[in-house]
Amino acid sequence: MKSRIAVVALFTAAAAFAHHSFEAEFDQRKTVVLTGTVTKLDWMNPHIYIHLDAKDENGKAGSWDCEGGNPSSLMRLGWKRNSLKPGDQIVIEGYRAKDGSNTCNGRSVKLADGTKLFAGSSADKSE
Repeated sequence: MKSRIAVVALFTAAAAFAHHSFEAEFDQRKTVVLTGTVTKLDWMNPHIYIHLDAKDENGKAGSWDCEGGNPSSLMRLGWKRNSLKPGDQIVIEGYRAKDGSNTCNGRSVKLADGTKLFAGSSADKSE
């Protein structure tokens, strides 16, 4: 019985450590608009990640990793597992990482056909 409790406690601690609050990693006052090409989409819990080669609003090019909401919530908002594919041209609006890295928490994704999808940013939960 003690070993089962220890295993449950270990997984609970790992899950809590792996998941973070928006405020811990991103700055709601530092918005970013990225225009670029999708290189990869990680469709997994607790958040999807959109990887892209993009230019920011200042024209600076780089590789970016943008966090989105969880897959279940995004599917309810109109996303599909194949909504983004490598090579797709997109525009992401989001919130920059506090550490200044090329990481953002996505607020919206605009597809090449003009469709705009909410990306599930946890910053928008309070609005």
